Amino acid sequence: MTLAQPLHTLAAALLLAGLGTSSALAQSSVTLSGIIDAGVTRVSGLKGGSISALSSGIMDGSRVIVRANEDLGGGWRALVTLEHRLELDTGLSTNRPPSASQLPDRLSQASLLGLPGAFQPVVTAVANNIGSGVGVNLGGAFWDRQAFVGLVTPVGAFLAGRQYTPGFEISATFDAFGTQSAASAGQVGSLPAAIDIRLSNTLAWRAEIGGFVASAMVGAGEGSSTAGRFTGAMAQYRAARWSVGVALNRRDNERGQASLQSLVAGASVALGPGRVYVMLTDIQDDNPSGVSGIAAQVAPLPGVGATNAALIQNAFTNALKQDARLLHLGYRATFGVHTVYAGTTQYDDQRAANADTRSVGAAYSYALSKRTDINLAVARFTNAALAQAAPGGGGYLGGVTASAGTDATSLALGLRHRF
Repeated sequence: MTLAQPLHTLAAALLLAGLGTSSALAQSSVTLSGIIDAGVTRVSGLKGGSISALSSGIMDGSRVIVRANEDLGGGWRALVTLEHRLELDTGLSTNRPPSASQLPDRLSQASLLGLPGAFQPVVTAVANNIGSGVGVNLGGAFWDRQAFVGLVTPVGAFLAGRQYTPGFEISATFDAFGTQSAASAGQVGSLPAAIDIRLSNTLAWRAEIGGFVASAMVGAGEGSSTAGRFTGAMAQYRAARWSVGVALNRRDNERGQASLQSLVAGASVALGPGRVYVMLTDIQDDNPSGVSGIAAQVAPLPGVGATNAALIQNAFTNALKQDARLLHLGYRATFGVHTVYAGTTQYDDQRAANADTRSVGAAYSYALSKRTDINLAVARFTNAALAQAAPGGGGYLGGVTASAGTDATSLALGLRHRF
């Protein structure tokens, strides 16, 4: 999935708003656009060996976008963006990784959770329940990607709805792959998620002054002002030869406890025909979301009881905690109709599990026209200790490999069309 089109569109809208107009008659437009991306993939290291498949989203997640834009005059503008996720292989708006509901061994084996072997049946039941939620848009929301309305003013844009987070914007901006393909930076930190990509129920402010861009966002869980509360902010400076940016995302869990925090910093500099990108993300989560109800679910099971149920919940909570650094280094260049990408990303796990993953990958895009291109991407994931990450694609998660420490390779060939 990529930020390129929605962010550039918003930037253009802000620029136009800044120019202003004295016309008393508002001018409006509604446009339909989108990205259609699919291809064939072959991934090794999964249960059952290598898997070949038709996949939706080799470089970008496929989508249909509706945008409305009304010039209100005097530097004011109204915006609407609605994005529908589309899976070309199934026609649905949901997807699961190639490993389906499988969880890493460190979340599905009692011994690795620090629990007695006798608890394995209960651990399996909990893992299956958690695994059933692994995927993208499993609830089937029609406007899953983005859905927001905004008002651009002389002091910035005010936006409300489902939006990309400030932290993810910086992550996408300083990812050499621009979140495209299995080799993109975020692929090695997806289970559990290293950063919140987009969130519902958010209010945001965004402004652009020359090369300086800043935004701030607040949000809350559905129907609550405390559970799932979110705050985030970012700032970046863009110049012709170099750019820098930093962002912080902070989210509470369903109990109102401080949960996932992602601090992202990045920079890029022009070198030769392209740019070098570097990004560092600090990931902290001492109170993982979605595990507070485990004890209540398993306590009634035969032979469990309240005491053992508390031990099981605590084991899963500890296993889902995050203390990690994600470092990305890459290069991207365009030569006429050719675009090449190359990069490496290291997920450095600071916990006892030491679930480190390193990806090395490259991609090539050949433009058949301004709207259509052919893409080839390859990525190699090296998993250490209890790490188990598998490569996915631009529009879906890769899931996990067959077992802890098993490496994986992805090869993909796709066709992308923008309309």
